[in-house]
Amino acid sequence: MKETDLLNVGVLGAGPISQAAHFEACQKARNVRLFAICDQSSELLEAVGAIYQPEKRYREFDEMLADSDIHAVIVATADQFHVAQCRAALRAGKHVLVEKPLGVSVEEIAELGAEVEQTGLVLQAGHNRRFDPGVAHAHSFVQDELGRMQSYRGWYRDSTSRYAMTDNLQPLIRHSSQARRPEGDPKRDREKYFLLTHGSHLLDTGRFLAGEITAVRARHNESFGAHCWFIELTFASGALGHAELTVPCRGDFEEGFDIGGEFGSVRGRLPLTWYHKCGEVECFSVRDGMYRRPLGADAFSYRLQVEAFADVILRGVRQTGAGVGDGLACMQALVAVARSVEQGATVQLRDVTGGV
Repeated sequence: MKETDLLNVGVLGAGPISQAAHFEACQKARNVRLFAICDQSSELLEAVGAIYQPEKRYREFDEMLADSDIHAVIVATADQFHVAQCRAALRAGKHVLVEKPLGVSVEEIAELGAEVEQTGLVLQAGHNRRFDPGVAHAHSFVQDELGRMQSYRGWYRDSTSRYAMTDNLQPLIRHSSQARRPEGDPKRDREKYFLLTHGSHLLDTGRFLAGEITAVRARHNESFGAHCWFIELTFASGALGHAELTVPCRGDFEEGFDIGGEFGSVRGRLPLTWYHKCGEVECFSVRDGMYRRPLGADAFSYRLQVEAFADVILRGVRQTGAGVGDGLACMQALVAVARSVEQGATVQLRDVTGGV
Protein backbone atom coordinates (compact mmCIF):
# COMPACT_ATOMS: atom_id res chain seq x y z
CA MET A 1 0.00 0.00 0.00
CA LYS A 2 1.30 3.44 -0.91
CA GLU A 3 2.13 5.90 1.85
CA THR A 4 0.81 9.45 1.76
CA ASP A 5 4.26 11.06 1.48
CA LEU A 6 5.78 9.91 -1.83
CA LEU A 7 9.07 10.60 -3.57
CA ASN A 8 8.45 11.61 -7.19
CA VAL A 9 11.06 9.78 -9.28
CA GLY A 10 12.04 10.27 -12.90
CA VAL A 11 13.82 7.36 -14.57
CA LEU A 12 16.47 8.19 -17.15
CA GLY A 13 16.83 5.37 -19.66
CA ALA A 14 14.01 3.08 -20.77
CA GLY A 15 16.28 0.19 -21.70
CA PRO A 16 16.51 -3.38 -20.37
CA ILE A 17 17.43 -2.69 -16.71
CA SER A 18 14.60 -0.17 -16.31
CA GLN A 19 12.08 -2.47 -17.97
CA ALA A 20 13.24 -5.48 -15.97
CA ALA A 21 13.62 -3.76 -12.60
CA HIS A 22 13.29 -0.02 -12.00
CA PHE A 23 9.85 0.74 -13.47
CA GLU A 24 8.14 -2.05 -11.54
CA ALA A 25 10.16 -1.34 -8.40
CA CYS A 26 8.97 2.28 -8.41
CA GLN A 27 5.37 1.27 -9.07
CA LYS A 28 5.37 -1.21 -6.19
CA ALA A 29 7.42 0.81 -3.71
CA ARG A 30 5.45 2.02 -0.70
CA ASN A 31 7.00 5.50 -0.70
CA VAL A 32 7.81 6.21 -4.37
CA ARG A 33 5.81 7.40 -7.37
CA LEU A 34 7.00 6.63 -10.91
CA PHE A 35 6.46 10.21 -12.00
CA ALA A 36 8.41 10.45 -15.25
CA ILE A 37 10.33 8.41 -17.82
CA CYS A 38 12.99 9.93 -20.05
CA ASP A 39 14.51 8.37 -23.18
CA GLN A 40 15.63 9.89 -26.46
CA SER A 41 13.99 7.05 -28.40
CA SER A 42 10.44 8.15 -29.16
CA GLU A 43 9.35 4.62 -30.08
CA LEU A 44 10.72 3.17 -26.83
CA LEU A 45 9.24 6.00 -24.77
CA GLU A 46 5.84 5.42 -26.34
CA ALA A 47 5.99 1.65 -25.80
CA VAL A 48 7.06 1.67 -22.14
CA GLY A 49 4.95 4.74 -21.38
CA ALA A 50 1.84 2.88 -22.46
CA ILE A 51 2.71 0.02 -20.11
CA TYR A 52 3.87 1.87 -16.99
CA GLN A 53 1.76 5.05 -17.28
CA PRO A 54 4.06 7.69 -15.73
CA GLU A 55 2.67 11.16 -15.10
CA LYS A 56 5.07 12.61 -17.66
CA ARG A 57 7.37 11.51 -20.48
CA TYR A 58 10.48 13.31 -21.67
CA ARG A 59 12.87 12.85 -24.58
CA GLU A 60 15.46 15.28 -23.22
CA PHE A 61 17.12 14.81 -19.83
CA ASP A 62 17.47 18.58 -19.31
CA GLU A 63 13.71 18.97 -19.64
CA MET A 64 13.06 16.30 -17.05
CA LEU A 65 15.59 17.88 -14.69
CA ALA A 66 13.79 21.22 -15.04
CA ASP A 67 10.56 19.69 -13.76
CA SER A 68 10.11 21.01 -10.21
CA ASP A 69 7.70 18.18 -9.36
CA ILE A 70 10.49 15.60 -9.66
CA HIS A 71 12.45 15.05 -6.45
CA ALA A 72 14.94 12.39 -7.57
CA VAL A 73 16.15 10.55 -10.65
CA ILE A 74 17.24 7.00 -11.35
CA VAL A 75 20.10 6.91 -13.83
CA ALA A 76 19.77 3.64 -15.76
CA THR A 77 21.91 4.24 -18.83
CA ALA A 78 25.23 2.88 -20.12
CA ASP A 79 28.08 2.92 -17.57
CA GLN A 80 30.06 5.47 -19.58
CA PHE A 81 27.26 8.06 -19.17
CA HIS A 82 26.67 7.64 -15.44
CA VAL A 83 28.92 10.27 -13.92
CA ALA A 84 28.05 13.10 -16.33
CA GLN A 85 24.33 12.43 -15.90
CA CYS A 86 24.64 12.21 -12.12
CA ARG A 87 26.42 15.57 -12.06
CA ALA A 88 23.72 17.14 -14.21
CA ALA A 89 21.05 15.82 -11.85
CA LEU A 90 22.86 17.09 -8.76
CA ARG A 91 23.28 20.54 -10.30
CA ALA A 92 19.53 20.56 -10.94
CA GLY A 93 18.92 19.83 -7.24
CA LYS A 94 17.82 16.22 -7.70
CA HIS A 95 18.75 13.25 -5.55
CA VAL A 96 20.20 10.33 -7.53
CA LEU A 97 20.01 6.54 -7.54
CA VAL A 98 22.43 5.33 -10.21
CA GLU A 99 23.00 1.85 -11.58
CA LYS A 100 26.25 0.11 -10.74
CA PRO A 101 29.08 0.53 -11.52
CA LEU A 102 28.95 4.17 -10.49
CA GLY A 103 31.37 5.13 -13.26
CA VAL A 104 34.23 3.79 -15.34
CA SER A 105 37.28 5.43 -13.75
CA VAL A 106 38.59 6.22 -10.29
CA GLU A 107 39.10 9.91 -11.06
CA GLU A 108 35.63 10.67 -12.39
CA ILE A 109 33.97 9.00 -9.40
CA ALA A 110 36.23 10.90 -6.97
CA GLU A 111 35.22 14.18 -8.65
CA LEU A 112 31.57 13.17 -8.43
CA GLY A 113 32.02 12.44 -4.73
CA ALA A 114 33.30 15.95 -4.11
CA GLU A 115 30.25 17.36 -5.86
CA VAL A 116 27.86 15.19 -3.84
CA GLU A 117 29.46 16.46 -0.63
CA GLN A 118 29.06 20.07 -1.73
CA THR A 119 25.38 19.72 -2.64
CA GLY A 120 24.26 17.76 0.44
CA LEU A 121 22.01 15.69 -1.82
CA VAL A 122 21.64 11.92 -1.60
CA LEU A 123 23.45 9.77 -4.16
CA GLN A 124 23.08 6.01 -3.94
CA ALA A 125 24.82 3.46 -6.16
CA GLY A 126 22.62 0.57 -7.27
CA HIS A 127 24.30 -2.35 -5.54
CA ASN A 128 20.97 -4.07 -5.01
CA ARG A 129 22.42 -7.25 -3.47
CA ARG A 130 22.80 -5.32 -0.20
CA PHE A 131 18.99 -5.39 -0.02
CA ASP A 132 18.63 -9.15 -0.32
CA PRO A 133 17.21 -9.90 3.17
CA GLY A 134 19.69 -12.76 3.57
CA VAL A 135 22.66 -10.53 2.81
CA ALA A 136 21.29 -7.83 5.12
CA HIS A 137 20.90 -10.45 7.89
CA ALA A 138 24.47 -11.65 7.35
CA HIS A 139 25.72 -8.05 7.56
CA SER A 140 23.92 -7.48 10.87
CA PHE A 141 25.26 -10.75 12.29
CA VAL A 142 28.82 -9.85 11.28
CA GLN A 143 28.49 -6.42 12.90
CA ASP A 144 26.79 -7.57 16.11
CA GLU A 145 27.88 -11.13 16.89
CA LEU A 146 30.73 -12.52 14.77
CA GLY A 147 33.52 -10.75 16.62
CA ARG A 148 36.86 -10.62 14.82
CA MET A 149 36.66 -11.95 11.29
CA GLN A 150 39.22 -14.55 10.29
CA SER A 151 38.27 -15.43 6.72
CA TYR A 152 36.03 -14.39 3.84
CA ARG A 153 35.39 -16.30 0.64
CA GLY A 154 33.04 -15.05 -2.06
CA TRP A 155 32.16 -16.23 -5.56
CA TYR A 156 30.05 -15.22 -8.53
CA ARG A 157 29.61 -17.74 -11.33
CA ASP A 158 27.33 -16.66 -14.12
CA SER A 159 25.69 -19.43 -16.11
CA THR A 160 25.60 -20.45 -19.74
CA SER A 161 21.84 -20.77 -19.16
CA ARG A 162 21.49 -17.36 -17.53
CA TYR A 163 19.61 -15.69 -20.38
CA ALA A 164 17.29 -18.63 -20.89
CA MET A 165 16.31 -18.18 -17.23
CA THR A 166 16.05 -14.39 -17.26
CA ASP A 167 14.01 -14.38 -20.46
CA ASN A 168 11.42 -16.47 -18.61
CA LEU A 169 11.45 -14.25 -15.53
CA GLN A 170 11.59 -10.75 -16.97
CA PRO A 171 8.98 -8.93 -19.03
CA LEU A 172 9.44 -8.99 -22.78
CA ILE A 173 12.18 -6.39 -23.25
CA ARG A 174 11.61 -3.77 -25.94
CA HIS A 175 14.57 -2.40 -27.85
CA SER A 176 15.07 0.56 -30.17
CA SER A 177 17.49 1.41 -32.97
CA GLN A 178 17.35 5.01 -31.65
CA ALA A 179 18.92 4.08 -28.31
CA ARG A 180 21.99 6.11 -27.36
CA ARG A 181 25.11 3.97 -27.07
CA PRO A 182 28.68 4.77 -25.99
CA GLU A 183 31.33 5.16 -28.65
CA GLY A 184 33.34 2.10 -29.60
CA ASP A 185 30.99 -0.61 -28.27
CA PRO A 186 32.53 -1.20 -24.79
CA LYS A 187 30.82 -4.61 -24.55
CA ARG A 188 33.10 -5.93 -27.28
CA ASP A 189 35.98 -6.21 -24.79
CA ARG A 190 34.45 -9.12 -22.88
CA GLU A 191 37.16 -9.28 -20.20
CA LYS A 192 36.62 -5.65 -19.26
CA TYR A 193 32.84 -5.83 -19.62
CA PHE A 194 32.48 -8.95 -17.45
CA LEU A 195 34.76 -7.56 -14.75
CA LEU A 196 32.82 -4.29 -14.54
CA THR A 197 29.34 -5.79 -14.79
CA HIS A 198 29.67 -8.89 -12.62
CA GLY A 199 32.80 -8.10 -10.63
CA SER A 200 31.10 -5.02 -9.16
CA HIS A 201 28.55 -7.34 -7.51
CA LEU A 202 31.23 -9.70 -6.23
CA LEU A 203 33.50 -7.04 -4.75
CA ASP A 204 30.80 -4.80 -3.29
CA THR A 205 29.28 -7.76 -1.46
CA GLY A 206 32.74 -8.59 -0.12
CA ARG A 207 33.22 -5.03 1.12
CA PHE A 208 29.70 -4.89 2.59
CA LEU A 209 30.21 -8.05 4.63
CA ALA A 210 33.94 -8.11 5.38
CA GLY A 211 34.92 -4.45 5.40
CA GLU A 212 37.45 -2.38 3.48
CA ILE A 213 39.64 -4.09 0.89
CA THR A 214 43.13 -2.60 0.91
CA ALA A 215 44.97 -4.74 -1.64
CA VAL A 216 44.40 -7.49 -4.20
CA ARG A 217 46.43 -10.05 -6.09
CA ALA A 218 44.56 -11.48 -9.06
CA ARG A 219 44.98 -14.04 -11.80
CA HIS A 220 42.84 -14.30 -14.94
CA ASN A 221 42.27 -17.14 -17.36
CA GLU A 222 40.27 -17.19 -20.58
CA SER A 223 39.35 -20.63 -21.92
CA PHE A 224 36.64 -21.90 -24.30
CA GLY A 225 34.89 -18.52 -24.28
CA ALA A 226 34.79 -18.27 -20.48
CA HIS A 227 36.66 -15.81 -18.25
CA CYS A 228 37.80 -16.67 -14.73
CA TRP A 229 39.44 -14.50 -12.08
CA PHE A 230 40.89 -15.81 -8.81
CA ILE A 231 41.47 -12.87 -6.46
CA GLU A 232 43.36 -12.81 -3.18
CA LEU A 233 41.90 -10.07 -0.97
CA THR A 234 43.60 -8.17 1.83
CA PHE A 235 41.14 -6.62 4.27
CA ALA A 236 41.85 -3.71 6.59
CA SER A 237 40.72 -5.91 9.51
CA GLY A 238 43.48 -8.44 8.85
CA ALA A 239 41.05 -11.15 7.71
CA LEU A 240 42.16 -13.42 4.87
CA GLY A 241 40.01 -13.23 1.75
CA HIS A 242 39.45 -14.83 -1.62
CA ALA A 243 37.01 -14.10 -4.44
CA GLU A 244 36.24 -15.96 -7.65
CA LEU A 245 34.49 -14.58 -10.73
CA THR A 246 33.64 -16.97 -13.59
CA VAL A 247 31.62 -15.87 -16.63
CA PRO A 248 30.05 -18.08 -17.83
CA CYS A 249 30.28 -21.35 -15.94
CA ARG A 250 29.03 -24.63 -17.37
CA GLY A 251 26.18 -25.19 -14.96
CA ASP A 252 23.73 -23.28 -12.85
CA PHE A 253 24.18 -19.70 -11.66
CA GLU A 254 26.03 -19.57 -8.34
CA GLU A 255 26.71 -16.64 -6.04
CA GLY A 256 27.62 -16.87 -2.38
CA PHE A 257 29.98 -16.36 0.52
CA ASP A 258 31.49 -18.14 3.52
CA ILE A 259 32.68 -16.20 6.56
CA GLY A 260 34.60 -17.43 9.59
CA GLY A 261 34.99 -15.45 12.79
CA GLU A 262 35.70 -15.38 16.50
CA PHE A 263 32.19 -16.15 17.75
CA GLY A 264 30.49 -17.71 14.76
CA SER A 265 30.32 -18.27 11.04
CA VAL A 266 28.11 -17.38 8.08
CA ARG A 267 27.19 -19.24 4.93
CA GLY A 268 25.28 -17.65 2.08
CA ARG A 269 23.95 -18.93 -1.25
CA LEU A 270 22.20 -16.34 -3.41
CA PRO A 271 19.78 -17.14 -6.24
CA LEU A 272 19.67 -15.22 -9.49
CA THR A 273 18.31 -11.83 -8.44
CA TRP A 274 15.39 -11.97 -10.89
CA TYR A 275 13.70 -14.71 -8.87
CA HIS A 276 13.12 -12.13 -6.09
CA LYS A 277 13.89 -14.88 -3.60
CA CYS A 278 15.87 -14.36 -0.40
CA GLY A 279 19.38 -15.77 -0.29
CA GLU A 280 19.80 -18.94 1.75
CA VAL A 281 21.88 -17.59 4.60
CA GLU A 282 22.76 -19.37 7.85
CA CYS A 283 24.52 -17.70 10.75
CA PHE A 284 25.98 -19.84 13.55
CA SER A 285 26.60 -18.21 16.94
CA VAL A 286 28.65 -19.75 19.73
CA ARG A 287 26.57 -17.67 22.17
CA ASP A 288 23.63 -20.07 21.97
CA GLY A 289 25.02 -22.84 19.76
CA MET A 290 22.27 -22.21 17.23
CA TYR A 291 22.02 -21.62 13.51
CA ARG A 292 19.73 -18.78 12.46
CA ARG A 293 18.25 -18.42 9.01
CA PRO A 294 15.98 -15.58 7.86
CA LEU A 295 12.85 -16.38 5.88
CA GLY A 296 13.10 -13.17 3.87
CA ALA A 297 9.76 -13.63 2.16
CA ASP A 298 9.92 -10.09 0.76
CA ALA A 299 12.99 -10.16 -1.48
CA PHE A 300 12.35 -7.83 -4.43
CA SER A 301 15.72 -6.20 -3.89
CA TYR A 302 15.23 -3.46 -6.49
CA ARG A 303 12.05 -2.31 -4.72
CA LEU A 304 13.68 -2.53 -1.29
CA GLN A 305 16.58 -0.53 -2.67
CA VAL A 306 14.47 2.36 -3.96
CA GLU A 307 12.35 2.35 -0.77
CA ALA A 308 15.50 2.72 1.35
CA PHE A 309 16.69 5.51 -0.96
CA ALA A 310 13.37 7.31 -0.53
CA ASP A 311 13.40 6.86 3.25
CA VAL A 312 16.74 8.69 3.47
CA ILE A 313 15.29 11.63 1.56
CA LEU A 314 11.78 11.73 3.02
CA ARG A 315 12.49 10.71 6.61
CA GLY A 316 16.17 11.42 7.11
CA VAL A 317 16.96 7.84 8.11
CA ARG A 318 20.54 6.56 7.90
CA GLN A 319 21.62 5.54 4.41
CA THR A 320 21.93 1.76 4.17
CA GLY A 321 22.57 1.58 0.44
CA ALA A 322 25.94 2.09 -1.21
CA GLY A 323 27.01 5.73 -1.14
CA VAL A 324 29.42 7.46 -3.46
CA GLY A 325 32.33 6.39 -1.23
CA ASP A 326 31.28 2.77 -1.67
CA GLY A 327 31.06 3.25 -5.42
CA LEU A 328 34.56 4.73 -5.45
CA ALA A 329 36.00 1.91 -3.32
CA CYS A 330 34.39 -0.69 -5.57
CA MET A 331 35.89 0.95 -8.67
CA GLN A 332 39.30 1.07 -6.98
CA ALA A 333 39.03 -2.66 -6.28
CA LEU A 334 37.99 -3.43 -9.87
CA VAL A 335 40.86 -1.39 -11.30
CA ALA A 336 43.28 -3.01 -8.83
CA VAL A 337 42.17 -6.46 -10.04
CA ALA A 338 42.81 -5.46 -13.67
CA ARG A 339 46.23 -3.97 -12.81
CA SER A 340 47.21 -7.03 -10.77
CA VAL A 341 46.42 -9.31 -13.71
CA GLU A 342 48.52 -7.10 -16.00
CA GLN A 343 51.46 -6.84 -13.58
CA GLY A 344 51.36 -10.25 -11.92
CA ALA A 345 51.74 -8.55 -8.55
CA THR A 346 49.82 -7.38 -5.49
CA VAL A 347 48.23 -3.97 -6.03
CA GLN A 348 47.30 -1.52 -3.29
CA LEU A 349 43.88 0.08 -3.85
CA ARG A 350 45.10 3.50 -2.73
CA ASP A 351 47.59 3.55 -5.62
CA VAL A 352 45.28 2.79 -8.54
CA THR A 353 44.23 5.32 -11.15
CA GLY A 354 42.25 5.20 -14.37
CA GLY A 355 39.72 2.54 -15.29
CA VAL A 356 39.54 -1.18 -15.89
